[in-house]
Amino acid sequence: MIAKSISRSHIRTARLTLRPTSVADAQRALEIQSDWDVARMLANATYPADREDMETWFASHELEWAEGTAYRFAIEREGRMIGIVDVDGIAAGEGSLGYWLEKVAWGKGYAFEAAQALIEFAFSEVGLSSLVSGRAVDNPASGHVLTKLGFTQLDSRGLFSRSRGETILQARYTLAR
Repeated sequence: MIAKSISRSHIRTARLTLRPTSVADAQRALEIQSDWDVARMLANATYPADREDMETWFASHELEWAEGTAYRFAIEREGRMIGIVDVDGIAAGEGSLGYWLEKVAWGKGYAFEAAQALIEFAFSEVGLSSLVSGRAVDNPASGHVLTKLGFTQLDSRGLFSRSRGETILQARYTLAR
């Protein structure tokens, strides 16, 4: 774990604002993950989306930030939350990059823009030396985002998907600082 304290501040990109998540974001996240096309690509999501699970998850974010184990940001476009980008599972200088967006925001470069800003934060502010990420093999768009960000594919593995209720094939990626 990294010992330094990192303030909960906003990150601005050309089109987006990334701000630390709050419990109040649970409702909007519930709306986004209630779309099967979004939820099915998220291994840890429930479908249908579960309000209590979502509120419990968001309630843990501030403590994770304080402990240095995860940094989660709401992605906002013109004042509206359109998704989440985060680095979690932080240990021994490595973290796991994740992101998800509402369906109407797909294909516009927002995932790339938000993830690129978070990677800079993870390497420069948090001090991580590498990141990993993964995607369902039937989600080639996410693979395109990851390779455009500079990630290289490591391998594939079976991973249980809560949303699908079955084991899926996940392609795993890595990026060094």
